[in-house]
Amino acid sequence: MSMLFRQCWNKFLPTLSRNSAFESVAAHRSSTRAMSGDMAAPAKVLTMDTLNPCIVKMEYSVRGPLVIRATEIQKQLKEGKQFPFKEVIRCNIGDCHAMEQQYITFIRQVVACCTYPPLMETAGFPADVVARAKKLLGGCGGGSLGAYSDSSGVEVIRKDIASYITRRDGGVKANSDNIMLSTGASDGIKSILKLLRQGDGQTKTGIMIPIPQYPLYSATIAEYDMQQVGYYLNEENKWSLDSAELKRSITEARKVCNPRAIVVINPGNPTGSVLTRQNIEDIVRFANEEGLVVLADEVYQDNVYVPDREFHSFKKVMSEMGGAYAHMELASFHSVSKGYMGECGYRGGYCEYVNFDPDVVAMLRKSITAKLCPSVSGQVTMDCVAAYPVPGDPSYDLWLKEKTNVLDTLKMKAKMTVEMLNSLPGIKCNDVQGAMYAFPQLVFPEKAIEKAKSEGKQPDFMYAWELLEEYGLCVVPGSGFGQKAGTYHFRMTILPPPAKMQDFLKRLKEFHCKFMEKYQ
Repeated sequence: MSMLFRQCWNKFLPTLSRNSAFESVAAHRSSTRAMSGDMAAPAKVLTMDTLNPCIVKMEYSVRGPLVIRATEIQKQLKEGKQFPFKEVIRCNIGDCHAMEQQYITFIRQVVACCTYPPLMETAGFPADVVARAKKLLGGCGGGSLGAYSDSSGVEVIRKDIASYITRRDGGVKANSDNIMLSTGASDGIKSILKLLRQGDGQTKTGIMIPIPQYPLYSATIAEYDMQQVGYYLNEENKWSLDSAELKRSITEARKVCNPRAIVVINPGNPTGSVLTRQNIEDIVRFANEEGLVVLADEVYQDNVYVPDREFHSFKKVMSEMGGAYAHMELASFHSVSKGYMGECGYRGGYCEYVNFDPDVVAMLRKSITAKLCPSVSGQVTMDCVAAYPVPGDPSYDLWLKEKTNVLDTLKMKAKMTVEMLNSLPGIKCNDVQGAMYAFPQLVFPEKAIEKAKSEGKQPDFMYAWELLEEYGLCVVPGSGFGQKAGTYHFRMTILPPPAKMQDFLKRLKEFHCKFMEKYQ
């Protein structure tokens, strides 16, 4: 490049670069100079020293190094590399359809018709499917699933969800204006947590979360630079919640932060527990006494497997407790990813927020407008969950059969898993009362603990890593969810089909016995 041209280019570049076309030219010229050696490559703006420290701090163990290694092994198996096993069984994440759970025909037919409307005339789908698709498309811009919706979601879908909540809670009214659709429950949870961020030092917002917990919460709290306030669930009493533990937790937390909300996951992830109504009432009283917003993660509300437990929504319990309790701030969350649906990939969910200050609601709605809208396909899927077929509908019998089959199979696998785990030396596991997970405690020989520490590893991580490398089973160490000091666990899903679940448990038993013998 001639000196004259370079001087002219540098003179006019500030003006020209306002135009995007000239920006492209400028980028090309800079790239050419750097490659030709005429100009040194610029220093990186983003490095580990200049990166947002909150991003560095956050962790999400469900997709951590074990999962990365499991993916590598799967690829190597396909390429012909030999391992002591023929396939990796991934029980690390609640991805139902990846584990071959059957889809619900009604949901897929409605989504299909909304995606490609000519199917309503040509596919021979049931009349209620066609009617639903027409209704939902009628609420979409231009009658198309490809249009943006309102930031809070398609109005007709929000109304169906309000009807669902009212029906579920025995007549406790839900208002569609207090419902926002979200990209899975996770997006709704993050939208609410974002509102709570305030202060620094002792005034920094603290969020109470159960230990063990779903890592979305610890990761988001770190990302938003808030303070995690853990309260321990009682493993000795079926992972129940103790009021004295809540009080201990918040008293300690107030020395370093300002607790403003409490998260409750019911049914529990990773514990597989289902809270009693009494437990829920205790939490509500505590939150009212301490001035906390309640965040109720209720995405597993369809997944209850034991006769002495049932799902109670926080909204219903608070309403029935009456008085001040019925006027507490509550945000509750649901999703299409769990339950009997398992439609993780559609990323559909909702949040119902009640008793929020109207000005705060306005700020919440403002904050979500920047995201435009959640997936409209996901919203349609959520509608099919909220407004499911009823007796007399053409789709009802098949819908009920498929739903019952999914839940009965999960119930059977929950029982089978717990029985096998509790038959092994050095493992004890509470009943899987609900959700999709077992969270057994591992009682390690001292030699195993010493070996792990000598390698700079948590003992349950070492256990999980060896399990993957030697037997092709992918689970998540309990240290990724939080656990009491001196205890060790792992989380496994109960999602693989029965034959594969039996294979998983057989391999696990063989590995575990060898592991315990090795370190005795």
